[in-house]
Amino acid sequence: MCIVILDQNGGLHSLACAVSLPYSSHQSPAVLFLHAMVDGQGRPHHVLITGGQVADAKPALEVMKHIRAGQNFLADRAYDADAIRAFANARGATVTIPPKSYRKAAMLPFDKRSYAKRNVVERFFNKIKQYRGLATRYDKHAEQFMGGIILASIRIWLKSYESTA
Repeated sequence: MCIVILDQNGGLHSLACAVSLPYSSHQSPAVLFLHAMVDGQGRPHHVLITGGQVADAKPALEVMKHIRAGQNFLADRAYDADAIRAFANARGATVTIPPKSYRKAAMLPFDKRSYAKRNVVERFFNKIKQYRGLATRYDKHAEQFMGGIILASIRIWLKSYESTA
């Protein structure tokens, strides 16, 4: 599940994505979702962990607080809900979400070219999975797992400032 927020002129502003992380522990939910807002270079700006039982609308609305007027709100099919569309429209953003197949209303149009730009956030999650402790979920508590995500995010930021010369 991914969210992308684009500027008025089409430049990438931020992205958010949720990925299922199976997590076996007595103190933690069976499944965790990691929601991350990243910039156009794949650097994280906002990271949130929710339980697998939490509906997509709650974390989406948390991420959507960062939307400004004139931006394009781009999300995947999991976020196709009337409440999410209404919230984005109320903030002055245009919405690009492919409609779910069972939507009874007329098929809503969406720009496939803009929708394709959400791969940046998928690449962020691939970078996170390069850290073995996070990919295999060695941590037994969600707080420790979140600490590992934050450390990996710091490394991603630092690598973006390395000289290539």
